[in-house]
Amino acid sequence: MNFEEFVSARLDALLRYAMALSCDPHLAQDVVQEALLRAQVRWSRISALDHPAAYVKRMVTNEYLSWRRRRARRSVAMTQLEIVSETADPISQYDLRDAMLARIAQLPRKQRAAVVLRYYEGCGDQEIAEILGCGVTTVRSHISRAISTLRVAHTEPVA
Repeated sequence: MNFEEFVSARLDALLRYAMALSCDPHLAQDVVQEALLRAQVRWSRISALDHPAAYVKRMVTNEYLSWRRRRARRSVAMTQLEIVSETADPISQYDLRDAMLARIAQLPRKQRAAVVLRYYEGCGDQEIAEILGCGVTTVRSHISRAISTLRVAHTEPVA
């Protein structure tokens, strides 16, 4: 498979993944674009791997984490959450999704990446460990801590 075919087949999935990581569609596009530029330069080597898609996904993760490190104190841009009036449907899917994305955006970057990979991308512990460059037990720890934080945040109003 050449690079153009790979991009045609995987671009939407990479954008969805980056969007789930960043909670910002513009940043997601930038992160994927940078990762794909780097992948194109190394495509002959990447395409020879057993799982080039996993490698490129790892590149997207690394690019996002690098962006976060460069802007450590800057908040991730999110769309404004509308204040739900008392007359609004309290179990609206979109309101719940937006509230969850806002809470996920507040997690530390490694916990956020682990949660996104597990629950939005459906990856297993081993695959997450390979993508994040850590051990399987560390992945489980990140996910456990993130879920605990999200449970506590669930009882508090969204900021």
